[in-house]
Amino acid sequence: MLKRLLAKFQYNAPVILTLTLISFLSLLLGYCTGGASTRFFFSVYRTRLFDPMQYIRLVTYIFGHADYAHFIGNFTIILLVGPMLEEKYGSKQLLEMMAVTALITGLVQIIFFPHTALLGASGIAFMLILLSSFANYERGKIPLTLILVALIYLSGEIVDGIVNRNDHISQMGHILGGICGCIFGWFITKASDRADA
Repeated sequence: MLKRLLAKFQYNAPVILTLTLISFLSLLLGYCTGGASTRFFFSVYRTRLFDPMQYIRLVTYIFGHADYAHFIGNFTIILLVGPMLEEKYGSKQLLEMMAVTALITGLVQIIFFPHTALLGASGIAFMLILLSSFANYERGKIPLTLILVALIYLSGEIVDGIVNRNDHISQMGHILGGICGCIFGWFITKASDRADA
């Protein structure tokens, strides 16, 4: 009976669903440890050059979230946009794009913001938002949705960063994620154009 019921569910977007599950489990672990696990495993910040955890955290910080509201804010977007993009680009390519976005954002954090920590999947969410603008790309044309999304989201983050400097939200992570999404979308569509030519 249970086996038949479980067979009706489809793990339709393995990368997105696994990211969501790990992030939810890390949130629960953070609550159980009073935030200690989140600070140690799921936040990126500068430590010693030879501290191996600093390099592990360059990727694991995307699983950490400050609280349930932070988690919901990111995963509402990720679960809405991510499965469509995973179907379009494939799990492997989407995973690669997420890893590159995490690494770039994490490196910028430890190099340029050494006295603060970064956590959460908002850079990934913004990467997915901008990448989704290329979903209906037509050869030789610039999608108007890309321009509108970039204006609305990225300009909003720049303004927020200037106006609300101490709001504990990393506009830098959002902006870098959005830029990564634009770059990935542009290069993938250009490669597709060359393949079709």
